[in-house]
Amino acid sequence: MDRAELEQQLQALHADSFTWALACCDRRRDEAEDVLQTVYLKIFEGTARFEARASFKTWLFAVIRRTASSHRRARWFRFVTQNGDHESAEQSLVRSERAAELVNALAQLARRQREVLELVFYHDMTIEQAGETLGISLGSARVHYERGKKRLGALIER
Repeated sequence: MDRAELEQQLQALHADSFTWALACCDRRRDEAEDVLQTVYLKIFEGTARFEARASFKTWLFAVIRRTASSHRRARWFRFVTQNGDHESAEQSLVRSERAAELVNALAQLARRQREVLELVFYHDMTIEQAGETLGISLGSARVHYERGKKRLGALIER
């Protein structure tokens, strides 16, 4: 698909795409705008490529969903680890304790589980990209990701 055709498809689907981005971003308009802009950049920079395995709309909506998911993870990570100036000393202490708890829980995971989770959550990679980075198959990366999330959740809930 050439650039002109790509632009035409995106323009035709823009309203539907924005509605889907809103749904993926819990109706947060500013976040949906950021997600959609990031999606368009991924497409025009070639990071996300349409390979005609599904319809263009299906592919585009999957890219939007994955991008919104990575934005949520990044927002969650910032919430857990950053210190806001408006926090009280008690809130800051609670947050830093939670961050330390998360770091300690991550350290208790199996190496591959920890690596996959760190790549996905801290480095904003997809599970597929994390698998490629680690030199393991997508299926193996998914297993490590799911098992790691489950174990991390159990460790944090203690």
